[in-house]
Amino acid sequence: MAGLGELERAVMERLWAADRPLSVREVHSALGSERDLAYTTVMTVLDRLAKKSVVTREREGRAWIYRPAQSRESMVAEAMHTALDDRDLDRSAALMAFVDRVSPDEMALLREALGEVEARHRGHGTDGG
Repeated sequence: MAGLGELERAVMERLWAADRPLSVREVHSALGSERDLAYTTVMTVLDRLAKKSVVTREREGRAWIYRPAQSRESMVAEAMHTALDDRDLDRSAALMAFVDRVSPDEMALLREALGEVEARHRGHGTDGG
């Protein structure tokens, strides 16, 4: 996840794993089993993630509760798309290098995904040309 530090990623993993929004205390407790972190450190990280629009927050009583602004998969896809938007990048070469590193199972998933996207585009009357 481009643009996130190690602790930010750990916090996001806890939020994605949760089936509901979490308070700072709940995230701190979830991380506490692995890391020796101050409550205020977790609070600062969540505040920073909210300012980056990576999480959303709302009041629940006197506490803020946090939820991911998007799924892990959407965030990874956005990072990949951003990386491919570099003007100096040879997109074709970058995509080829990526595809060259995927496993046969991942290749099958890519083919399936491309087929679904092409079908959607045909259904909307866009033929790409």
